[in-house]
Amino acid sequence: MSEAFDISKFTSGAQPSNQYQRQLQRLRDVGNSTECIELAVQGALKNLSGPSQKSFVVYGEPQSGKTEMMICLTAKLLDEGYRFIVHLLNDSVDLLGQNLGRFHSSGLAPSAQNFMEIVDPAIDVKAGTFIVFCKKNGNNLRDLINKIGKMPKVVVIDDEADYATPNSLVNKNDKTPINELIGKIIGETGQYIGVTATPARLNLNNTFNNDSKLWVKFPPHRMYTGQDDFFPMNIDEIGIAGLKYKLYLMPDKNDDFRHERAALFRFMINASHLNLTNVEEKNYSLLVHTSGKKIDHKADLENIRKIFSVLSDQKSGKFAKYLKEIWDLAKSTYLDVSADDITRYVLSNISRRAIIVLNSEAAFKNFGGSATNPSALFTVVIGGNIVSRGVTFNNLLSMFFTRDVKNKLQQDTYIQRARMFGSRGAYLAHFELTIPISLYADWHRCFVYHRLALASIDSGLGSPVWIADQRIAAVANASVDNSTVDLDRGEMSFAIFDFTSEMDDIAASSLSAADKVNQIADKLGDAAFPRYLREFILHSLSRGKTALKVFQSAGMFPSMSEQEKADIQRRQGFLTIRDGDRAGNTVHFLRVFRNDAGKARLFYKFDGSVQFIKNLK
Repeated sequence: MSEAFDISKFTSGAQPSNQYQRQLQRLRDVGNSTECIELAVQGALKNLSGPSQKSFVVYGEPQSGKTEMMICLTAKLLDEGYRFIVHLLNDSVDLLGQNLGRFHSSGLAPSAQNFMEIVDPAIDVKAGTFIVFCKKNGNNLRDLINKIGKMPKVVVIDDEADYATPNSLVNKNDKTPINELIGKIIGETGQYIGVTATPARLNLNNTFNNDSKLWVKFPPHRMYTGQDDFFPMNIDEIGIAGLKYKLYLMPDKNDDFRHERAALFRFMINASHLNLTNVEEKNYSLLVHTSGKKIDHKADLENIRKIFSVLSDQKSGKFAKYLKEIWDLAKSTYLDVSADDITRYVLSNISRRAIIVLNSEAAFKNFGGSATNPSALFTVVIGGNIVSRGVTFNNLLSMFFTRDVKNKLQQDTYIQRARMFGSRGAYLAHFELTIPISLYADWHRCFVYHRLALASIDSGLGSPVWIADQRIAAVANASVDNSTVDLDRGEMSFAIFDFTSEMDDIAASSLSAADKVNQIADKLGDAAFPRYLREFILHSLSRGKTALKVFQSAGMFPSMSEQEKADIQRRQGFLTIRDGDRAGNTVHFLRVFRNDAGKARLFYKFDGSVQFIKNLK
């Protein structure tokens, strides 16, 4: 008897299941660890549980694999029954295409769609499940809103969330178009998840009332190289020779062409050494980032072309001079491969080169693939703003970075410009950063402050503390919500601990300032006295220009509520510094405050030019 057709077998409405586990297995199958992704996804799902609307941030290091995390998070949301997930991206057609491609290749069901696909009248968005990608572009967002209306329970995952999304009109009782439109997509029942490496603007702007107590950390994977590698806190102690990569510091007043030429030579030498000592030959790239102006990019292009032209013409009057420079650099850099062999490799492969200028969206559209995945042995990428955020350069081997500002460096912008971060572990010892001395010092300080801010987030005390000084701004002033942000309190505190009299014994002792810091830190541990704060203080003291004062412990203020006493938290702050406390250029202050239950917190205040900025909302 033949089997009869039964329509009910095909209309049960069952959706693909266990997509999250399949995504994790996909990553494991190619040798990638998934622990960091699992931690972030679990944290996000915990936040989304319950009936109330949520808005929070997932933060992680620049170029640490956030796209794969977002793919897995999307898979988990689908498993949990969410049916309309919107991914927001910067206003770049190519970035949209790249991310859609990665989502498609992951095998997620349903496949992610460009918002343009669903605005077709034939598509019923009220039926089925959708993953929709949309650029943070006013017209695109309006078209999406016109299609979906007041769609309930939308989940918005905002990539590079600190870019374009925050409301820079917050102090003018108005909203920027992008901020207003995204708010309409979220509506009254939607959930907002901002994903970024630099969350300060989202916090200080109160973007969509995101709750910093719900923020989720996305830790970097084991092959990641980032701020700890390129900007170690104790660089004064280890020196340039102790770094894991090659750092070439130029004088602040420099001949850019001469130094740019030397940087190109060292790049080719390093790439040649790698290919002469590795089994598989690979293409590598040098990123030249000197300016945001197209006229400067043109000058860089002409300089690089002239150098390649000389090395390609043995009759050139500068041929012997340039070749001797390469030979001398090779001889002084490597001992295991002869300078002759390296120079010969450079010369025999000099025609295998590409120079790509990325200074606009159109340029990225034409050359983005060749720039981010170098197609020539010696690939030189020249660019400005377009290479400052969201673009990952695979096989990036060198960076010539002189992009400075006359006034203040904006901390989040310069953190995003660290394009050398990422999976560089396999060749980190060959990587070179060429940069002016003072710019490296400023950049290093940006990351010192960034570490301290992240430590304040990790403490779980609610609103983080952001740090700025006379040279470095935390975020653009227009993005700071002046109604809730404290620019003056200037103190930090961390995890609660059990108070003992040892804290007062250390404060009263004759130990040196550095020894007091180390003893307190050893007693309290990293949660109550974060390592980076400890190193920040010690780094400052080591220069001999600042001093520290450790006060005896103190109890709670009588005016505090019972909850404030239990939490050892007070809106007005705790530490008051008087003129007499500042003797001898004392700028670092530590004091333990304790409650009647025997619990305590350590409070820190820096009374110098550094500004600690905290959202009191």
